[in-house]
Amino acid sequence: MKAAIVGAGIGGLSAAIALALRGWEVAVYEQAPALTEVGAGVQIAPNGMRVLDALGVTPGMAQTLFEPEAIEMRVGRSGRRVFRLPMRSEAQARWGARYIHIHRADLIAALEARLNALAPGCITLGATVEGYTSASPARLRVNGAEVAADLIVGADGLHSVFRQQMLGPEQPRYTGNLAWRAVVPTEALSSPPPPTACVWVGQGCHAVTTRLRAGSMVNFVGVVETPAPSEESWRQEGDRADVAAVFGDWDASLAEVVAKAPVFHRWTLFDRAPLPRWSEGAVTLLGDAAHPMMPSMAQGAVQAMEDAWRLAMALAPARSAQDVPEALARFFKDRIARTSHIQRVSLANAGMFHRASPLGRLAYYTPMAIVAALMPGIVHGRQDPVYGYDAVHTPVL
Repeated sequence: MKAAIVGAGIGGLSAAIALALRGWEVAVYEQAPALTEVGAGVQIAPNGMRVLDALGVTPGMAQTLFEPEAIEMRVGRSGRRVFRLPMRSEAQARWGARYIHIHRADLIAALEARLNALAPGCITLGATVEGYTSASPARLRVNGAEVAADLIVGADGLHSVFRQQMLGPEQPRYTGNLAWRAVVPTEALSSPPPPTACVWVGQGCHAVTTRLRAGSMVNFVGVVETPAPSEESWRQEGDRADVAAVFGDWDASLAEVVAKAPVFHRWTLFDRAPLPRWSEGAVTLLGDAAHPMMPSMAQGAVQAMEDAWRLAMALAPARSAQDVPEALARFFKDRIARTSHIQRVSLANAGMFHRASPLGRLAYYTPMAIVAALMPGIVHGRQDPVYGYDAVHTPVL
């Protein structure tokens, strides 16, 4: 059986690999002329690492991934640590897989290499996708021609052409937040942020620092409450002065990152309500096309990878094109509650990091610090439903 996948991002490439491993003939169509990514880091929690291990992608990441020592929270301006939870020593024992950071470009490269080993030449770059016909056999309109397939996957991201065709035009909801992204060589910093996944909290804003490329780069994401939205893009370059106006007087290690980052990319954060369905006939949505989410749980890429594996599992019983629509309905039923929950919590987390006053922060974070210090297992346990989920072995609903 043949699958046509639109989008060669993390979700699309993962889906192509998962299907190829189950014997599908796969073709991937990507609008960009090359598989390149702007400088950005990705946190892969244990639930995502299980999928990457099953896909056979992990060996291709071995030289560039970074395992943080801990997850911690600090007050942005003072640098005072609120709590620190060990991760490198705990993740495998508690959740059965590692917790890592990786540059998005390195993850895409590892996925691409794995897919090319399974299905050489299956990726078409510079592809203009115009839409689909869902009736069996499904047809994809690409580069002025039609391609027949037993399954079509729309992994075409935030601005999904597939979502609009399937469900009609809709306006995304502005979350009231703008994010800034940058990467800086660690050696360029006299006092780099700690080698952890560190959330720096403030009034109406927060930042996250991580390490990439085996620790040789520092990744920065700064999220700021902003009343007026701009273009929904995460590739648009921004002005350093705008970032410095918010974070330039924070802890010295963070301020130095802002001062020395070669470029900042601006990402206006929009949200979409959970969709009533993800499929039409033999066509389905996946990843950000189906459930875009705030970065506050670092689960966007991971949920796309979970989608990919669960889609292949849902399709495993299909023996002909006639079986695909029912399998896609099972895929939606299997995924919708989990992805909708993570969307909601991701949005709520941003508010948790943006306490409005010093007194409010003291009242909120002090009990959290005490519990983390005395009973870290309780804090780790809050992540059990997310990090402990096994997308590889849990039966499809």
